Amino acid sequence: MSWAFLRDLLSGVNKYSTGIGRIWVAVVFLFRLLVYVAAAENIWKHEHDEFECNIKQPGCENVCFDHFFPVSHIRFWALQLIMVSTPSLLVVFHVAYRENREKHHNQKLYKNPGKIDGGLLCTYLISLILKTGLEIFFLVLFYKLYNGFKIPRLVKCDIKPCPNTVDCYISKPTEKMIFLYFLVATSCLCIVLNLSELSYLMFKYSIKCYLKNQQGSKS
Repeated sequence: MSWAFLRDLLSGVNKYSTGIGRIWVAVVFLFRLLVYVAAAENIWKHEHDEFECNIKQPGCENVCFDHFFPVSHIRFWALQLIMVSTPSLLVVFHVAYRENREKHHNQKLYKNPGKIDGGLLCTYLISLILKTGLEIFFLVLFYKLYNGFKIPRLVKCDIKPCPNTVDCYISKPTEKMIFLYFLVATSCLCIVLNLSELSYLMFKYSIKCYLKNQQGSKS
């Protein structure tokens, strides 16, 4: 899979982000995307081939793997990375709309098309809410699919066509557990950063409106 588009998207959003937003971009790019591409993807690359059950009954191993791993971890995280980064496109599109509007009218309509104010502020806040919601959704979904954030060393399976309860072994469970905790922790960190940036922008806007009203009442 090529991650060039996601990398370019994050780089583009970085130009319009606040300080907290730039930290979020760094966390997503350095601690999630690069770790995923450089290490995690290789660890789960042959997860099906390395899943072994102590029986040779045709089809038993496949149905057991599908039961305990309904969605591949690596594809799940790939989808999560794409989905939580996509709302940032709203900001990029809004800035592009401002720039195209200025070109169409052939005059300066905004002091800075990339400045977070007015309609762009609303778009930015919506993108933060969407990113936070998607992060929480994927964490909850992962927890529900796998009954927690854990990688068991041994799973017992009694699903047909298995003739009885069989023991199935997952390869490199400790290594996978370490990366699982790391990726979950970075996802939680991104949630904290998004909520912090959301609070910061709302507080900043509230103070700005308050000072504006105070000046208006004095005049």
